[in-house]
Amino acid sequence: MAAATAETPPRLPELLESGWRLLEEVDASTEPSSGAPALQDKVRRGLDLLQQAARGVAQLDLFSQNEDLEEIASADLKYLLLPALLGALTMKQVNLSKRLEHVQSARAHFMDFLKLCKNYQIGKFHLPPMPESPNENEPRESTSGAGPAGRQSSLVAMASSRQAKIERYKQKKEVENRLASMKAFLESGQAEEEQIREFYMLQIQKWITTSLEEIESIDQEMVILRGRNALKQASAPPQTSQHPRTAMKPFILTRDAMQAKVLGAGYPSLATMTVNDWYEQRCKQGIMPDKGNPLTAAANLSEEELQKEQQEKKVEEDDEETLQKIRAWDDWKDTHPKGYGNRKNMG
Repeated sequence: MAAATAETPPRLPELLESGWRLLEEVDASTEPSSGAPALQDKVRRGLDLLQQAARGVAQLDLFSQNEDLEEIASADLKYLLLPALLGALTMKQVNLSKRLEHVQSARAHFMDFLKLCKNYQIGKFHLPPMPESPNENEPRESTSGAGPAGRQSSLVAMASSRQAKIERYKQKKEVENRLASMKAFLESGQAEEEQIREFYMLQIQKWITTSLEEIESIDQEMVILRGRNALKQASAPPQTSQHPRTAMKPFILTRDAMQAKVLGAGYPSLATMTVNDWYEQRCKQGIMPDKGNPLTAAANLSEEELQKEQQEKKVEEDDEETLQKIRAWDDWKDTHPKGYGNRKNMG
């Protein structure tokens, strides 16, 4: 019997109250960051509970477009808040890569809540327009060329929007004060049906104001997120087909093999003789002078230098024939100046 009781799924009121309580705990949290694991765990559990409650409400078909507000039971009025609570918890999720998806989902929940309230004629408000999908091919309307009349109408619209925000803020504060005074009385269990109905009607009015504010903020954030995604796509390098590279042949540097080539027997130019052996070999070939029989300087002189040296020796030895040749050459140079024999055809 105890096992059967433990497996009993939570009832619809318990699902709504548990999910609502988790939302209030997240709002009242003093964590420095909304992305704290404990807070995000509460957000996930709250979303799961409220989604189960929303499926239960859809199965029971509690609300219909053909009925009036007075036909809804006082105990069932709180289920009108389910879409708004889902939107508020969806906005608490922290995931930058899915932020645009989260805000779009939250906006859809808030719009469902406002449409439901509009259907039952709860509160006086206008449904927010659907955000325009960005399309670069369509020309955008420019207010700069509208002239003074266009600028005047824009200023009037801004002033009326500001005044509407101020009125909504005052109404929200007044509703919150009344709810705070009634909440303790309802939790005591002594409230009558009229007081319960008034309490949930005040909650609905409060969440109408909250939903309008959240949708306005979401529309502004969606413009920023879409612009950021467009910048990322524009700055991303174009994808080009890359040809597969041929695999390089692996190579291995072996320490022992390299060491043997440099220092050991593996070196290709290993010495085969000493310096003294090389010098003796050169001496035998006549390339280098021998230590015991040095080469004379005359062997290194050219033939012309040898002739000059021999002539100088003959002059020193007073050779008559050589002296006569030298004197005859000197006399001839005296009578035949330089360039004497090169006067042909000179006029």
